[in-house]
Amino acid sequence: MLIKALRTGCMLVTFGYLSACASTSSQAPQTVVLATPLQVNYQSEVALARLGQMLNSGEYNQDQMAQLYYERGIVFDRVGLRALARFDFNRAIQLKPDFVEAYNFLGVYFTLAEEFDSAFEAFDSAVELAPNYSFAYFYRGIALNYANKPELAIVDVKHYADQAPNDPYRVLWRYLIQLEAGEEGAAAELSEALETYQNEDWGWEIVRLYAGEITQQEFLRSTMDVEGDNRALAERLCEAYFYMAKLAQRAGDPQLASSYFKLSLANNVYDFVEHRLALFELNRYESQI
Repeated sequence: MLIKALRTGCMLVTFGYLSACASTSSQAPQTVVLATPLQVNYQSEVALARLGQMLNSGEYNQDQMAQLYYERGIVFDRVGLRALARFDFNRAIQLKPDFVEAYNFLGVYFTLAEEFDSAFEAFDSAVELAPNYSFAYFYRGIALNYANKPELAIVDVKHYADQAPNDPYRVLWRYLIQLEAGEEGAAAELSEALETYQNEDWGWEIVRLYAGEITQQEFLRSTMDVEGDNRALAERLCEAYFYMAKLAQRAGDPQLASSYFKLSLANNVYDFVEHRLALFELNRYESQI
């Protein structure tokens, strides 16, 4: 296993702190898998420079400028410059008030700042402008859940999951928010989806973990089957440790959950929902200390 880990650019490390925490979470693995944290790549730097030049050129009309601000906002978001991204998404909406995707991004940022009323307003605008834009339902559901309104959240997340029932992440988020809402039959629905739709998508390994079909150690081993691709490994680990943290939360072990959230963040996959929410969860823990 260690030879395979080295070939895929990852490391297996005995993590004493997590082992100590295992006393309160019997499934906590004795080792962790690490990837090389992602760095800002050349293409992103070039894209930011090019988009800046285009925005300053004066050659584009208002709608085109809105699109350029939006595209630059996406790049800023991808490299973790979220304040600059939020500014660009705001500017895009000022120039194009019906910019659905920009409203969705702003809703995400308002959620992360716990500005829930503004988040709901942004997501509502996106849904009103594009009733079939599924991501607005998903993120509005997450915002409602964090605003302690899981009964409303489950409506949005079920709508999101129903649009692609073979998507393991949609299945998983429906299950997570069903648990928050206290819905009976959540586990049975998860198992049914797993039996019906499971395919080669690695995301189903997360569902298998939640369904109790594999241990956390087996789950972590599954992240390493990426043929030497460090980016793919980092992305998997960002997801894996986030969902392991959510399991630790459910088990009543905030200390272990916090450690897993930090491991999720360590991969620097800034544009993944798991990275965004891992930081959000950690900030909430710190505010309670």
